[in-house]
Amino acid sequence: MSAGAASQSGEPPELVDAIRERSVLLGLSYRLLGSLADAEDAVQETYIRWHRLSDDERRSIANPRAWLITTASRIGLDMLKTARARREQYVGEWLPEPVPVAARWSSQGASGAVDPAERATVGDSVEMALLIVLESMTPAERVVFVLHDVFAYTFVEIAGIVGRTPAACRQLASAARRRVGDHQRRPVPRAEHVAAVRSFKAAWQTGDLAGLMDVLDPGATAITDGGGLVSASLEPLHGAEDIARFFVDVLARQPGLTIHEELVNGEPGLVTTDGADRTLAVLAFATTDGGTIEQVWAVRNPQKLASWS
Repeated sequence: MSAGAASQSGEPPELVDAIRERSVLLGLSYRLLGSLADAEDAVQETYIRWHRLSDDERRSIANPRAWLITTASRIGLDMLKTARARREQYVGEWLPEPVPVAARWSSQGASGAVDPAERATVGDSVEMALLIVLESMTPAERVVFVLHDVFAYTFVEIAGIVGRTPAACRQLASAARRRVGDHQRRPVPRAEHVAAVRSFKAAWQTGDLAGLMDVLDPGATAITDGGGLVSASLEPLHGAEDIARFFVDVLARQPGLTIHEELVNGEPGLVTTDGADRTLAVLAFATTDGGTIEQVWAVRNPQKLASWS
C-alpha cells in the first residue's frame, strides 16, 4: 500500500506499516508460546498497546517493527511464566499446537537477501521436534534463543527486552543451544521421511499391526494430547508393539476414520477426519536415518485443532 493509499484510507502511514507486521509477530509469538491461540492473544495485546500510543508517539518511533517485536516479546515472556503454572494442571501430556503451513517457507526480496523477521513467520517451517525442545527451556532461555537465533537480534538489543545484561543473555542462548544440541537428530532425507509416514498411514488405515510395527523403531515413543477433552493416552507410549496396538485400537473404535497426508509444521504428517470431515487428530513424526519412525506426536485436543477446520 502506498503512502497515498494509506492517507486515503484514513490511517497514518506508520500505522499501516505496523499492521503489515502481523505475520512476523504471529511467527514470533507462536515460537515463544507453542500455541497459535495464545500467539493470537499476544499479537492482539501488542496492537492494543500500539493503538494506545498517541499519534505523536507513534510517529516518533523510528522502527515500528522493532517496537512491535520488543513489545510482543515482553508479552510472550510474561505469558510463558503463567503458562508453566497452567500446564501443571493440564490433563495428560501437553503438546504444542500444530499448524498447517504454506508450501513456501520464506519471503525473499529481489536482491536474494532473506530478512530473518520475514522468514520467521508462521508460514516458515517450525518443526514439532524443535517446539518440543523449546518447551524444555526456561522462559528467559526461550525468548533469548528465539530472538537471537531466529530473529537475529543482538544480545544488547535482547538485554533491554528481557531485563538481563548482554552477558547474561549470551549465557542463556548458550544454555538453550545445548538443549537443542542434546535433542538434535541426524538429518533424514525428506524422501525417507515421506516414505516412513506413508508406510505408517498404509498400515494404520488397514489395521495392519505387523505393518505398523515394521515402520516403527523398536525404541519409538508416542505422545497423545487430548487435554482431558477427548480420549488419549495420559502417559507416553513406549515401544513399537504398544504404539502399534494403540493406533489399531483407535481405528477399531472409529471405523469411519479417514487419514490424509498433510504438511504439519512444515513436515510431512497425517491428519485424521470423521465422516463429517471434522478434524479429529493431527500427527507429526520424527524418523531415523534407517527409515523408521522413532517419535509420534498426536494432537487430539479439539481446542488445538481450530486452524485445521
